[in-house]
Amino acid sequence: MAILLKEEGLLDRVRIYATDVNQKVLRQAKEGIFPASNIAAYTAGYYASGGKREFSEYFVSNYGSLKFDSSLVQNVVFYPHNLATDSSFNEFHLILSRNVLIYFTHALQERVFKLFDESLVNLGYLGLGKKETLYLSELNSSYQSTDKNNRIYRKTR
Repeated sequence: MAILLKEEGLLDRVRIYATDVNQKVLRQAKEGIFPASNIAAYTAGYYASGGKREFSEYFVSNYGSLKFDSSLVQNVVFYPHNLATDSSFNEFHLILSRNVLIYFTHALQERVFKLFDESLVNLGYLGLGKKETLYLSELNSSYQSTDKNNRIYRKTR
């Protein structure tokens, strides 16, 4: 997300909140160091998202790892957050939750959808994983699907 915002000249104008329950995952993301073995997936995701440059311009490869440009995290807040127990902590225009809800029971999914709903501004966007849907939620009527294939919804109430 930071790369795409940078390419559009918007990265300096936004704040990204990167959250996870796992502190180790947050540290790794903050350091910007990821396994080089995943480069094909990273590259494919970058171009599928509309990447405009050579993806390799954003990282250095060294000893089986990729170190991403530290400028990409300058406006990122890395914050521990547990979807199962924590409450809303901000208002957001976009929430991306990719392939997390598939591991939750229906009751916990509903709790998380309510948390997302409380956290999104009116007309804000919610992006879910390919195997996740808002259609079975009580909140379905409060959202309009803007991209069914990519599970992107817009809050309407």
